[in-house]
Amino acid sequence: MALTPFFGSGRSSIFDPFEPSFWDHPVDPWSSGLFGKNSGKDDVQAVASTRIDWVETPEAHVFKADLPGLQKEDVKVTVEGDRTLQISGERTREEEKKTDTWHRVERSHGKFLRRFRLPHNANVESVNAKVENGVLTVTVPKTQQPEREVRVVNID
Repeated sequence: MALTPFFGSGRSSIFDPFEPSFWDHPVDPWSSGLFGKNSGKDDVQAVASTRIDWVETPEAHVFKADLPGLQKEDVKVTVEGDRTLQISGERTREEEKKTDTWHRVERSHGKFLRRFRLPHNANVESVNAKVENGVLTVTVPKTQQPEREVRVVNID
């Protein structure tokens, strides 16, 4: 089966994500009904676009999230159960005025939620979080674990 008649010809009514004109169209395909009016795109996009880096240093686990335009009041950091770190919040949509004409809306809005299962060496009682210049930094110190001695097991 050849895909040539369906893609790239510009004459087909089939959705082609590779067609450049599709992405530059002034009508948002999500709100126009192409994918359904209540598809939840805004929520999915907000969650998917919350990028978080996790680095383990010798002293701690450090999480960094880019949250431009959000204040510390817009973000919530919790530790659930034994060792589940949860970062959540909400980015509100800018107020639309009747006199404004929007040409493109690319910034995501809506609620976001990310969860991370912390390793056993995480000290969940001493979690520290701060927001500076639109970057949330969550630091989870490591617990001091005693050195494990190596035990040789005899093979029978």
